[in-house]
Order: sequence, then C-alpha cells, then structure tokens
Amino acid sequence: MHVSVVGSGYVGTTIAACFADLGHEVTSVDIDETVVDAINDGEAPIHEPGLDPLVSVYGGDQLRATTDYDAIADTDVTFLALPTPKHDDGSIDTSIMEAGAESVGEAIADKDDYHLVVVKSTVVPGTTEDTLTPILESASGKTAGEDFGVAVNPEFLREGTAVDDFMEPDKIVVGTDGDGRALDRLAEVYEPLVLQWDVPVFETGRREAEMIKYANNAFLASKVSLINDIGNICKEYGVDAYEVAEAIGLDDRIGERFLRSGVGWGGSCFPKDTAAIIQHARDAGYEPRMLEAAVEVNDRQPERLLDLLDDHVDADGERIAVLGLAFKPGTDDIRNSRAIPVIEGLRERGAEIIAYDPVAASEMAGRFPGIEYAESAAAALDGASGAVVVTDWDEFGTLDEEFDAMADPVVVDGRRIVERREGITYEGLTW
Repeated sequence: MHVSVVGSGYVGTTIAACFADLGHEVTSVDIDETVVDAINDGEAPIHEPGLDPLVSVYGGDQLRATTDYDAIADTDVTFLALPTPKHDDGSIDTSIMEAGAESVGEAIADKDDYHLVVVKSTVVPGTTEDTLTPILESASGKTAGEDFGVAVNPEFLREGTAVDDFMEPDKIVVGTDGDGRALDRLAEVYEPLVLQWDVPVFETGRREAEMIKYANNAFLASKVSLINDIGNICKEYGVDAYEVAEAIGLDDRIGERFLRSGVGWGGSCFPKDTAAIIQHARDAGYEPRMLEAAVEVNDRQPERLLDLLDDHVDADGERIAVLGLAFKPGTDDIRNSRAIPVIEGLRERGAEIIAYDPVAASEMAGRFPGIEYAESAAAALDGASGAVVVTDWDEFGTLDEEFDAMADPVVVDGRRIVERREGITYEGLTW
C-alpha cells in the first residue's frame, strides 16, 4: 500500500519509517526542507533509538520525503501526525492540524478514487468530526463518508522506545464510526503487525478513539503521581518505597509498570495531554479533581528533591552537579524535563551549576545558556559539593571513582539508579 504521513516530528518520522519497514511505500510530507533533505539522505531528523537504521535503509527509496502536498494524491491513505501544542490555559492549539487538513483536502480534490485521511495526532474528543472533517470537505469539494474517509488512529508511542512501541504494540485503536472502507484500508495497513503479534484491534467511534488516548495518558500520569505521593510518605517514615511498590505491583489489578516513584514525569505527552483534558472537562462544566491532584503532586516533586539536598548542602556559592537533562533516557527531548525546575531552583539558591547529559546538553543550553555544561559525568562531578540525578541514564548507576572526586560526596537521586556506597551521603525521593 502507498501511505503518506504529514509531519516529520517524533511521531511522524517514526511511523513513516516503521510503515516502510512493514513493506509499504511511504511518502513523508513536511514543510521543513532541512528535514525533508535529511530523510531522503537516509538520516533521521530526530534522536530516537532504532530509528537511524530504518531511515538509513529506506530513506530516499521506499521512504521518500517531500514538501509538496500534491504527492498525497498518489497515495491510498494519509496519516496526519502534526503537532497540537497547548495554549496558556492548557487547551490544545489545533491551528497546525487545521492547516494540514486544508492542504490534504486540496491535494485530493481532483482524485477520483477513495482516499482515507487518518488523524494520528492527539486531539480532544470532537475535533476530528467538528473541526477537521469540515475543513477537509471544504478544501476538497468532496463529502466525507462518500468520496473520502476520515478515521482516528491514536498513537501510543513513548519517546526513547517509539520504534519498539510501534512494532510490538499493546493495542491498535481505530475510530471510524463504522465506515467499512476505512476499516478495510487500516486493516491492510496494519496487517503485518496484527499477523505477527496477534495485536488486539479495538474498533470504535472517532470521538471514543480520541478520548482513549487522553484516558490512557491521564491514567498513567495519575499512577505515577500516586506512587510519588506514596513514596513521599514512605520517605517520612524511613520506608523503602521501592519494596512497597514491588509488592503492590504483584496485584494484577495494579501491575508493576509506572510504579517507579521519583522526581516526576515530563516530556510532551503527559503534561500536554493532562492539561488539555483538564481544560476540556472544565469547558464542559466538570472539575476533574483527580487529574488536578496528579498534576499538583508532579509539580512539587522537583522541589522535594532540592529540599533533600538542602538537608546536607548549602548550595549558595557551591558547585552542584545536575546529572540528566532529557525528560527521560533514550531521547534528547527536554520538553517539560524535571531538570528545568531543578536548575531553576538551584539558581534561586545561588548554586554554581554544572550539568551533564549524554545527548541533551545542547538542547538545554538553548534554555539555560548561562550555566556550565560538562562533556562527561566525571567532569560534572569533579570538585562538586553535591549532585542531583534527574534522568535515569544507565551510566549514572555505575559512577564509583567519579563520586569519589566530589569535594563533599552528597548525592540526591531522583530516579533510584545510583547504588549507595559507604563514604557517600545519599538521599532519594523514595528511600
């Protein structure tokens, strides 16, 4: 099948490369010529484990990128994978999606065959039906459900494991409102995955599919905040929260995943999606207290980490190492990274900050150009009076001599990755 993907960010580039690996011919459409050139040269425009080899193999061949929306007319199905940033009040900004839908509509205006448009981006319930479909109809001069189809197929990709998440999914959600042609076309797109992994395909309405993505992320975000709240209580009583989490995770009603308490969640999805569904609920007249509490707990975790550092080090004028700047290991994405409030808190305390991350230092330097960035964990720790671990990169779990080089070895571990050793003062949000 010939698939087109509009947008070449984390989601768009990943699904385009993975579709090519499934055997489809893929056209990637993006307005950024630099991104287009990179893909056609076999280079991934983003840092994502497992993506480079796929783009290297298929880029410029089975996966072709272009800035020309007209190329969509030669494809069978188009996935809209465009950004949906948030407004100041937390609601989503669909302007980029609307512009993309208009361009897609114009591209299929003269096409005689049935074409399927699939919303892959995260949008609040009703967006596809009330906003995007009318734009597609107006721009194309065609009627949805008759001349072309519109479906919702939310993504459940985690940065750092996006390729694996796509290739071995827990589920595939398809929202079509019963459009048989749309269901058949998406079944053909995903057939290689379904046959290989026996993946459950959940067929539902478009609004339900939109809501499933928000409910999924809201539940996981709340689970993290709940275990962080429990971890905070454990800390007050000297209880090992990780042992508590391990035990309750054995209950199949709870499960072990997302029970690693620490400095909190960040990234683009959880913060944006929880803010959007909270605001969407408020717009409907409902106050979502549980989700508000989940956000409140998450927002205070970085300050708890700094409070633990305060117990051992007066940061004013002292060299403090910040280990980890990306919001999670395996990515260079710093959006809503917990390192941001940690760095801000250290600056307020007058600390001399030295930061290190194996891939995200240059990204953070754009936000905090006035602090020092080390080229290794050893350089960051050398002579430091204290260190905080914000991202659980594997290399931070094996720092022996590096900690010994600190002026006064105090480590506050926000991710429970550092092995406690004699002679070093340790604190942790969950210990």
